Amino acid sequence: MRSRYAAFALGRYDYIMNTTHHSNPQYQEDTVAWAKDLADFARGTQFLGLSISEFVDGDDEAFVTFHAELRQNGHDVSFSERSRFFKENGAWIYVDGVILGAADD
Repeated sequence: MRSRYAAFALGRYDYIMNTTHHSNPQYQEDTVAWAKDLADFARGTQFLGLSISEFVDGDDEAFVTFHAELRQNGHDVSFSERSRFFKENGAWIYVDGVILGAADD
């Protein structure tokens, strides 16, 4: 999770795309369009911090609960999520997540 957060903050969209499972709703076959969507999201976003509150590790599936501090266009858009990852070819791939709370909740 930390590496994906850092990739968003650093504009490493190739890493985000390579660590997203094909069943994820945000996954796109058209990587040029997907990279543009990721850049559009990050353009007005300040990545202010990430804290991990729980990590449940399995052999082929893991869960990470985290809180991401973000500001977008001057507004607090921080959120907490419980993310699910699958291990594929020795690497953890983001499958999906459940939002546990957001700044406007």
